[in-house]
Amino acid sequence: MTTERTPAANESKRPRKLAGRTALLAATALVAAGAIGLSFNPSVPQAVAETAQTQQTIATPQGPAPLSFADLVAKVSPAVVSINVKGEMKTAENDDDSPVPGMPDIPEDNPLYDFFKQFRKGMPTPPSKHTPSLAQGSGFFISDDGYIVTNNHVVEDADDITVTMEDGEKFDAKLIGTDPRTDLALIKVTDKTNKKFPFVNLSEKDPRVGDWVLAVGNPFGLGGTVTAGIISAHNRDIGSGPYDYLQIDAAVNRGNSGGPSFDLDGNVVGVNTAIFSPSGGNVGIAFAVPAALVKQVVADLKADGSVDRGWLGVVIQNVNDDIADSIGLSTPTGAMVTKVTEDGPASKEDIKAGDVIVGVNGDEVKDSRDLARKIAELEPDTEVKLAIVRYGDKREVDMTLGTFPSAKKLASLEGEEPADQSEQMEKLGLSLAPAAKIPGAGEEGVVITEVDDDSDAADKGLKPGDIILQVAGVDVSTPGDVAAGLKKAAESTKGSKDTVKVLMQVKTGDQTRFVALSLKKA
Repeated sequence: MTTERTPAANESKRPRKLAGRTALLAATALVAAGAIGLSFNPSVPQAVAETAQTQQTIATPQGPAPLSFADLVAKVSPAVVSINVKGEMKTAENDDDSPVPGMPDIPEDNPLYDFFKQFRKGMPTPPSKHTPSLAQGSGFFISDDGYIVTNNHVVEDADDITVTMEDGEKFDAKLIGTDPRTDLALIKVTDKTNKKFPFVNLSEKDPRVGDWVLAVGNPFGLGGTVTAGIISAHNRDIGSGPYDYLQIDAAVNRGNSGGPSFDLDGNVVGVNTAIFSPSGGNVGIAFAVPAALVKQVVADLKADGSVDRGWLGVVIQNVNDDIADSIGLSTPTGAMVTKVTEDGPASKEDIKAGDVIVGVNGDEVKDSRDLARKIAELEPDTEVKLAIVRYGDKREVDMTLGTFPSAKKLASLEGEEPADQSEQMEKLGLSLAPAAKIPGAGEEGVVITEVDDDSDAADKGLKPGDIILQVAGVDVSTPGDVAAGLKKAAESTKGSKDTVKVLMQVKTGDQTRFVALSLKKA
């Protein structure tokens, strides 16, 4: 019976959220069609190299289509390797919050934690224990001197790394660098050899939806396996920070992690990272890191062993229609600051909770993910100009970016990111008390003691125990302060509208968010 780890289990600690059950792939690579960009050493049979020159196609109204992928597979497969990793794995602990039984004990600050936690529900758990493990993954050569790209979750905790080529030849490798935020890693063959390795290039162009991809990998430890499919979609958000992923429908299973997805020219269009699956097996939905992003990350890993990204030091949420209306934005655009991280870059500037960042260096910010992506693309210590809307007034703030901290440090600085509130509100019905008079509520704000089930506040998700910190941009500490804030918001609203949107900053547990409640004018 095989002992290959499940994608989640053996291969790491890393982030991802999806509506549904998503499992990390455990090993092998997707490899595909093509001929361009692959360099062979002399041991590759001449006949194999020549077959790629004679690939047959059939004519269609949309252009040529391959009659067979065999020539392309023969061309690219020498550059794809299986990766075997030895290390120590801690299996799930016997508690309600542990991951899937048999999977590694993933810390809560790890981006993959939420992914695996959903699999735990209703499943029995084994006792916690440390056991030696042998994980499998995939990768591919990107240079003839032995550099290999794979997934971070395959190799990040490895004690020993061995790569196996298509012909069975094995080499020891070392870890050059990892980037948990994109789940990419760079390793290099360490054996002293003059061997020139076959390699493939990262694609210079974006694939189109509907383009062919061919996958070659090691699913379930079976060895070299080929599957074909198409690009199903672009710009998929799988909860891995601000980055978008390719969706493909080529069959991908455990053992495919870290492998390449190829186009028909033999260039890598993506590195396979996760699958969407209720059962842990292939259902025709897999996700790959796009080649353009891979190229940027690999360059940094090769140069420094890590990837440094710019950091604002704020927690943000999307702007919905109610919030936009309450602060005078014509459309729900930009990213609202819900918290300024203590000692972060933004804390040294005129940036406050409630500000909406609508531009970076003259470029429009569409939403919170767009802002995160724009900042992540910039180097630490970069000077940026932010366009900010503060309760209807637009201003600009010049600041210097910091360095994006590790996941553990970020979690300690920011806590959980607040959820975006999007429910429509029609009525306001709250009972309030000063926080200072409620045991355990702290000294700041006003505690909600009751919420009318039929009110707009209830519709918005407010509940007893929530603490109102600001109303219309003014700090509050008594119910009277809240009433004054409501009056201020009503008086500042122009026109003949029967209702006014009132923006409130609300704290729930350790999270803070902004809610725009609808208030009928007197």
